[in-house]
Amino acid sequence: MEPATKSFSNKENIVLFNDNNVDTKGIDSLKKIIDIDQKDTYSKDEIINSVILGDSLKVLKKFPAEIFDVVFLDPPYFLQLPKKELKRWTVNTIVEGVDDEWDKFQSFEEYDKFIQNLLIDVKRVMKPEGTIWIISTYHSIFRIGKIMQDLGYWILNDIIWVKTNPMPNWLGVRFTNATETLIWAVKDKNSKKYTFHKEYAKQFGIGKVAANVWILPLCNGKERLKDETGKKVHSTQKPVELLKRVILTSSNEGDLILDPVAGVGTTGYVARSLNRNFVMIEKNPKYVEWIEKRFKKNLNLIDKTNFNDTKYVLNFNLWDKP
Repeated sequence: MEPATKSFSNKENIVLFNDNNVDTKGIDSLKKIIDIDQKDTYSKDEIINSVILGDSLKVLKKFPAEIFDVVFLDPPYFLQLPKKELKRWTVNTIVEGVDDEWDKFQSFEEYDKFIQNLLIDVKRVMKPEGTIWIISTYHSIFRIGKIMQDLGYWILNDIIWVKTNPMPNWLGVRFTNATETLIWAVKDKNSKKYTFHKEYAKQFGIGKVAANVWILPLCNGKERLKDETGKKVHSTQKPVELLKRVILTSSNEGDLILDPVAGVGTTGYVARSLNRNFVMIEKNPKYVEWIEKRFKKNLNLIDKTNFNDTKYVLNFNLWDKP
């Protein structure tokens, strides 16, 4: 059986979201669950459309098997950044890198074990026809891919996210890191009935053949969550447009989507706006508070791509053939 496909109408681009609109669903559309050790199991009804404050390596073991249609996993990157302050030369301001505790591991072995355990638990709760997306940079995506293959996952595609506004290359000693990679996979090579909407893929990818290149900016402007001091709430917050493409190309309305390392909740926020159900797990109480804040506001999404930079697209016209 062929993967599911769907067509859509040609709409004009409109504003991606309006952060002044109060959602009529309000906070009631998000359940907050605080995981405790005494809780042994969760039913699907208990966790649907929730954020669970807890450790995903503990929480996932309490879920029923094979309930999720799609998983989006944005794990720590293990960037191993040097312990030094990086300043912009011209204005002498500090570059805000990723220096969070959740991205620190003692060794590659410790990092690999974390990823492996997480992927084992995730695989158990995925439906046989479900798919998983994992995003990372060159620091760890190759390690993650090997672990996935060792566990029996079958990789369908990689997607290259080309950032139109990457962090500048201040030192000039290597290429500017302007991409991230998403791996899209199924549980094993026998999984054939996964969802794939080729019309969305053709719209979001470059050219006319649904190429596996997505061109869009980093999360910035009003979309970027900042605290009362103006500091970023989460250093690697993903843009709404990225999650919109993931969800539209690989799920149907009413599907259940899991994000076991939710951060500030972009996956669930976008899923709700696209009429999908979701479960998010996050162990940082601060991030969970911001998820609750986000869900008090409406996110108005359309099924057309919200970003199209012709100067980039023209450079990729090699694929512009039927």
